Amino acid sequence: MDTVALQRSWDEVTKHGHAVPLYFYSHLFLAHPEVRSMFPLSMANQRDKLVSALGRVVSHVDQIETDEAFLQHLARDHRKYGVITEHYNAVGVSLCATLQHFLGDAWDEDLAADWAMAYQVIARIMVEAADMSQETTPDFWDADVVKVERRMMDLTLVRLQPKRELKFLPGQSLSMEIPQRPRMWRYFSPANAPRQDWSIDLHVQQIDGGQVSTALTRSLKAGDTVKLGAPVGERLTRPENDPTDLLMVAGGTGLAPLRGVLEQIDREWQRFGAAPRVHLLHGVRMPWHLYDRKVLRELAKDRPWFEYTEVVSDDPSFPGTRGKVGSIASRQHLNGRTAMVCGGPQMVAHTLEQLTAAGMPTEQIKYEHFYYAAASEQNADAALNEQVS
Repeated sequence: MDTVALQRSWDEVTKHGHAVPLYFYSHLFLAHPEVRSMFPLSMANQRDKLVSALGRVVSHVDQIETDEAFLQHLARDHRKYGVITEHYNAVGVSLCATLQHFLGDAWDEDLAADWAMAYQVIARIMVEAADMSQETTPDFWDADVVKVERRMMDLTLVRLQPKRELKFLPGQSLSMEIPQRPRMWRYFSPANAPRQDWSIDLHVQQIDGGQVSTALTRSLKAGDTVKLGAPVGERLTRPENDPTDLLMVAGGTGLAPLRGVLEQIDREWQRFGAAPRVHLLHGVRMPWHLYDRKVLRELAKDRPWFEYTEVVSDDPSFPGTRGKVGSIASRQHLNGRTAMVCGGPQMVAHTLEQLTAAGMPTEQIKYEHFYYAAASEQNADAALNEQVS
């Protein structure tokens, strides 16, 4: 398998822009009209998400060892759509038809064989994971909305009560479909560690023009029932009782998954009397966006292992720490620590750059980056908490 040829050919295809997903979906829906119901009625926000993510993953099949666990998570999550093995065949055929259309004469026997082989690797991993999970978990979980509480002008706390236990790790994400927006699933990170009563808290930021976030914050109410997909992601998780000291860097509602990890550590400290040292830096544009400051300040007072720093970037009157949270993080004690970074794409990229420049090894910096673009209509302030636009 010539992975260089795979990547080069995909780069050529992406030069055609929006024409690529248009051709892909037209081919898919004409050849397999039965799959149309799995997608939103309006494809405006879907656009190139599936085909772009698929092309990136397949063309980088040589890096599959890094992302195999995520593909397995993704396959389990896709059961909520009713995806079966035959659908992987349909998508693979439409992908190859798209490549052939845009590559023209460059789509020869050898390149077609390489793409077929690479796609088979990806599809096999996902089908196996989905098949195995069917023995132990449902396709999706129904959950009752217990509370919808506006915490700030553009941020809402939603408490859910799954009707059956939904096991997840602190730092993972769950996709959710609300009754007001059928077939428009969006990803959120629980802001808590798993509880005995199974309840889950979500921090939802309303995005201007966001179809899901707007409906959720304005119309979702206690008593509604939502659907939840299987948990995905593992890079913002930590093993139980891991003694590694942590530097947590959150932008906006990127705080949510880190709050779950904090809760996990706090439970360990209360039970065993030991915990790693944790320094959380929460970066926001304006001080009134520090929506969890009361709880975090109290935690910092009561827990000898926890330090909390508020960072505000756009208000020169703020008397505390000012600047970009990534820059402030890079000035902290880094030796022997693992960094957990969560926020919008620009915030994450800047923080990685700053921490690396300050001498932190890249393997000690943890952050989620989902190849699957349909999971990331990303909020500029919350990479994995509510991925909507």
